[in-house]
Amino acid sequence: MSVIVTDSGFAEDDFTGNFAPLNEDGSLPDTSAIDINPADDVTALAGQLEGVSMIRIAFPSFSDGRGFTHARSLRLMGYTGRLRAAGHVIADQYAMARRSGFDEVEIDAALATRQPEPQWRARANWQEHDYQSRLRAR
Repeated sequence: MSVIVTDSGFAEDDFTGNFAPLNEDGSLPDTSAIDINPADDVTALAGQLEGVSMIRIAFPSFSDGRGFTHARSLRLMGYTGRLRAAGHVIADQYAMARRSGFDEVEIDAALATRQPEPQWRARANWQEHDYQSRLRAR
């Protein structure tokens, strides 16, 4: 069972579509929801994102930050659909995930038990708790 983390806390997954990986040539599959892996080249998707309602980017380990770069690149390319980080994203990384462009994070039940909802919600005010805001306040 997966748990979806948003700025409001934990929720069940309300997405009912099917995800498909990118095609071998890096092009989009014939679906409205795609999976992206860390080694995928998301820049090849420029101009192809219309009609994609959800992109889920895999985080195989909390120390692999390529997903943050993928999210930022997709947003800079104009992607406005739902963007989900999935896998080993920890509560300490939630603010970075939101700043990078993710709308939500998908974690497994075991991680949700180890890092309960209050730990994630403590980072939900991600727009005000960054180093730039602290510097501007001085």
